[in-house]
Amino acid sequence: MAESQRDLSELMATMRPRLHRYCARMVGSAFDGEDVVQDALARAALAYDQGIEHPERWLMRIAHNAALDALRRKRRAAARQAEAEMETIADSASAADARVAAEASLATFLALPPLQRSMVILGDVLGHPLAEMTEILGVTDAAGKAALHRGRAALRQHAGDAAPAVMFSAAERARLRAYADRFNARDFDALRALLAEDVRLDLANRTRLVGREVGLYFTHYGENPSWSVRLCLAEGRPALLISDPKASGDYVVRIEWRAGEIVAIHDYRFAPYVTEAVKLEALE
Repeated sequence: MAESQRDLSELMATMRPRLHRYCARMVGSAFDGEDVVQDALARAALAYDQGIEHPERWLMRIAHNAALDALRRKRRAAARQAEAEMETIADSASAADARVAAEASLATFLALPPLQRSMVILGDVLGHPLAEMTEILGVTDAAGKAALHRGRAALRQHAGDAAPAVMFSAAERARLRAYADRFNARDFDALRALLAEDVRLDLANRTRLVGREVGLYFTHYGENPSWSVRLCLAEGRPALLISDPKASGDYVVRIEWRAGEIVAIHDYRFAPYVTEAVKLEALE
């Protein structure tokens, strides 16, 4: 049993950035994509068996189903895209198709129906051959080829569309500005005082805490005076960008509020693939 769990842990660690690339494009958000990955890994932990053939494909299929479930919850319980009749055989992926898919924003993928979206992501972003794609998605070759062909055409059409601007209030900005000022002043007791009793911490790819234990979150930052915070927009949402001059890169933290209290902290320090996928805009 211990060996089985170790095998699963290694598989999850290896596949996690790849799963996130898929899920983020399926749901149109790097942050929501990480939530889907966590859901998929939890499902995999319950269902794992050492006798599973092609465990990478099995895990990708679980992630795909978790993404579809997230889309159904988020967008009026949409049913899976029905198989279309084969009208034209899709060409093999070209360099142009791969470039369009790689450069398209996460939100752009939402313009595609789920099956088309899945085929384009698996084929042109992650490089799966057709046989693996249809096995993962559980569709026929004909339906898969048709969806891939139409998805590529739709993605090229929508690739140039600008994402709508996301507005947030002056109060939201002031609240986040005050958080950043207290962080940079190392006034972590003031930040702890803002935590709601039922506050949740999601330290992505590491741990989750609830309630009083979340206060420990600030201890690490208090011991490292080189950390600094500035405001940014991440996928159009107000967020914090944390920097350490001694580290190799910055990362994003999102804060959720309720009546002036912090009810959730989403910290992506240990999930660099999330920050890499996010479109960031400086606010200062």
